[in-house]
Amino acid sequence: MFEKVGPNNNINHQTFDVSVDVNQQGDSKFFDDDGRPKRTGTVWTASAHIITAVIGSGVLSLAWAIAQLGWIAGPAVMILFSLVTYYTSTLLSACYRTGDPVSGKRNYTYMEAIRSNLGGFKVKLCGAVQYVNLFGVAIGYTIAASISMMAIKRSNCFYKSGGKNPCKMNGNIYMISFGIVEIIFSQIPDFDQLWWLSILAAVMSFTYSIIGLALGIGKVVENKGAMGSLTGITVGPVSETTKVWRSFQALGDIAFAYSYSIILIEIQDTLKSPPSESKTMKKATLVSVMVTTLFYMLCGCFGYAAFGDASPGNLLTGFGFYNPYWLLDIANAAIVIHLVGAYQVYSQPLFAFIEKNAAKRFPNSDFINKDIEVPIPGLSHPYKLNLFRSIWRTMFVITTTVISMLLPFFNGIVGLLGSLGFWPLTVYFPVEMYINQKRIQKWSTKWICLQMLSIACLIISIAAAAGSIAGVVNELKSYKPFKTDY
Repeated sequence: MFEKVGPNNNINHQTFDVSVDVNQQGDSKFFDDDGRPKRTGTVWTASAHIITAVIGSGVLSLAWAIAQLGWIAGPAVMILFSLVTYYTSTLLSACYRTGDPVSGKRNYTYMEAIRSNLGGFKVKLCGAVQYVNLFGVAIGYTIAASISMMAIKRSNCFYKSGGKNPCKMNGNIYMISFGIVEIIFSQIPDFDQLWWLSILAAVMSFTYSIIGLALGIGKVVENKGAMGSLTGITVGPVSETTKVWRSFQALGDIAFAYSYSIILIEIQDTLKSPPSESKTMKKATLVSVMVTTLFYMLCGCFGYAAFGDASPGNLLTGFGFYNPYWLLDIANAAIVIHLVGAYQVYSQPLFAFIEKNAAKRFPNSDFINKDIEVPIPGLSHPYKLNLFRSIWRTMFVITTTVISMLLPFFNGIVGLLGSLGFWPLTVYFPVEMYINQKRIQKWSTKWICLQMLSIACLIISIAAAAGSIAGVVNELKSYKPFKTDY
């Protein structure tokens, strides 16, 4: 009997009265080898998803990060992170299928890949780290979007007052506004239906990155030379301890800027085959990492060259730039639009995880499994409203919004998220799964090299987490919940 596909392609146990041969279904032009509707993703759609996820708010903190590390260590660390991210992403993409890379069993999520290759306690550990990180990213993006919305209003305020008005404002209303928009977009049922939002978001990310780069170049020309030093911010204006903590936090900021491994498998599950999904994903990863690294180097380096040790924590909202104010408005509007899409790209795997498990636990519940068809003018197909999906996703967005209002610390939160997710999700699990899948012999040269890479990245993650926590603790000293003005 053919099983009915429920919300988010989850299989429940209701059956139709018509018998269908799944093998024939898999061989048809409408279905893939696993009986699911034919996937249509390409190198370019996957690249769009990755760029949407990667060139996010993290790019705005890179000038500050380089300012802490200096002209030598800053660019070197960025290149190092790009190489590690690319290499471990290719390892992870090879784990999408268990066994044969063309016809092996598909792993639809990061956790399923862990379950197939490692199993046991590591599955629960991965799930905890991945979904806490996805939840944290949603919080970070809410904070970043509100800061950009405030920057638009503040730049107009500065322009009208001639710079005499400090233009202080509270960010809560902007976080609430962003949350309302995300509640609407979170009703998009599945990840593969986000392709248009990802492409729009990717275009926006290029828009504000190019504007930030152009303003940085303009500032360097205005200053008649590059600012900054080989070793970064000097001891004196800040203490030695602060210099160390900020350098560690900068590592976390750069790690966050490259973070997308937590959704790599989900992106790969949208790709059509042939060729094999792993080959397509490797190409998409190469394209995306090269593009993002180029942008990061340009934006981070020119931002640091423009402001030196005084580089703001957020290049476009820290008000190192004041004019042209309309160009800053365009850049910050592009950031907000991009973050609307990026929030969804990161949240959809978490949505699908909760809904899949709820459907498994309560297979006969109409509240969880039943879709109500709602006709929408202008659309050829009615919208399928699922009550459980609508309510739980709305509560998720409300929760992330409230927490964002409680902890509106851009740099500290960005660094902490980057440090917590980098080692386990970008390095450790991909390395361990690859070793298991390829049956790499213990203590062989390749095994030792992979383990050394993992240990080195663990040390970096611990240092970055410590620096980010120190930064948040320092900001909490002068912070009042829901009342802090910017």
